[in-house]
Amino acid sequence: MAATKVAITIDSSLLAELDRLVEQHVFPNRSRAIQEALSDKLARMRRRRLAQESAKLSIEQEQAFAEEGIQQDLEQWPEY
Repeated sequence: MAATKVAITIDSSLLAELDRLVEQHVFPNRSRAIQEALSDKLARMRRRRLAQESAKLSIEQEQAFAEEGIQQDLEQWPEY
């Protein structure tokens, strides 16, 4: 994976906490810590969006879609 260097502005108390985690070897360096935090945040946002979109679905409508055409399929299957 290609990496690109960026500059960010971060609250000093947040940076101090980040440095403590690096010092405790939770992360190998600041960059890795920020990269993992950003990756986790984006993944949570994607999951939340998927959950929100899924909540909009109608169970009855989805069931009808799932069963649509099943009768035709059953008629075409050989009997065992």
